[in-house]
Amino acid sequence: MNLDLIPKIKHTQSKNFFLLAGPCAIEGEEMALRIAEKIVGITNKLEIPYIFKGSFKKANRSRIDSFTGIGDEKALKILKKVSETFDVPTVTDIHEVSDAAMAAQFVDVLQIPAFLVRQTDLVVAAAETGKVVNLKKGQFMSPESMKHAVTKVTDCNNNQVLITDRGTMFGYQDMIVDFRGIPTMKQFAPTVLDVTHSLQQPNQSAGVTGGRPEMISTIARAGIAVGVDGIFIETHFDPKNAKSDGANMLDLSLLEKLLTDLVAIRKTVNAL
Repeated sequence: MNLDLIPKIKHTQSKNFFLLAGPCAIEGEEMALRIAEKIVGITNKLEIPYIFKGSFKKANRSRIDSFTGIGDEKALKILKKVSETFDVPTVTDIHEVSDAAMAAQFVDVLQIPAFLVRQTDLVVAAAETGKVVNLKKGQFMSPESMKHAVTKVTDCNNNQVLITDRGTMFGYQDMIVDFRGIPTMKQFAPTVLDVTHSLQQPNQSAGVTGGRPEMISTIARAGIAVGVDGIFIETHFDPKNAKSDGANMLDLSLLEKLLTDLVAIRKTVNAL
């Protein structure tokens, strides 16, 4: 894929996948900088183009008492500081039309959450900022239907668009990845596999989403094998105490080994 569509992303000659990674939510400046510094060190070493991910707020929560954020402007300023400190692009989710212009002042990529990807006004608002738009495939949508979401962006004269597969609902409390959809969606836009959200176990009776982080390596390896352009991973140095999505996040201490393995698989795939 042409990485020119993502401002500030580091180009490499290794034909690697690119990485979107970071915590689920911005919990504070120190934690964001700590996570970013670790990932930047790893991705520089492995020559993986990198985008720091962090949600400035969490609007899709199971319970009203769930953590939603530290304040919109405060979190967005932290994302900007991460970008300036480490010279990497950043991505965050938006949930309302008014979020688009606000977040676009601070980040390089605007992400449309999976549950909202059919909301035309939201997608158009993101596209009209001129920023890269990352469209998460709805858990309820077919790979083929993402063509129409992409077209909403390109019809706004913005060709900077990505698709991210984050799994498909399988019953009431599980997700599954249909790897047949990757080559289909790659026909429409560069395609990313969201490994950690694909392993969520939503709709738990306790009102807290579960997950299967022990399967992260399996899903990520399979994604690289079928040719995804990018990998999306939420990671934290203390997942058990993370304020959002800790049940399916990767422990930051395990990231380098995983990425090293994925780079080796990508080299093998490129050689075929």
